[in-house]
Amino acid sequence: MFICVCNAITERQVQEAVASGAASLSDLEAQLGVGGCCGCCRDTASDYLPGGRYAGHVTEAQSDGAFAHDAANDPELAPMQAVALSRC
Repeated sequence: MFICVCNAITERQVQEAVASGAASLSDLEAQLGVGGCCGCCRDTASDYLPGGRYAGHVTEAQSDGAFAHDAANDPELAPMQAVALSRC
């Protein structure tokens, strides 16, 4: 999922920044550019910071650098297959 559409910043990138020590919106802005354009993403990005709504969902990197769970928009995941719908 994209957190910041203006800068194409994903949920995974925000999670990685928080897992690496980002503790404020200023940290996320400095590291990733979150909130630097229109600012619509600031509230959502803040939810991943310590004390935020999704703070417990921040995925810690494993020792090999991989993550325990894939992000919803991970390009390495198999794409969804289109399904044809029939009209009744």
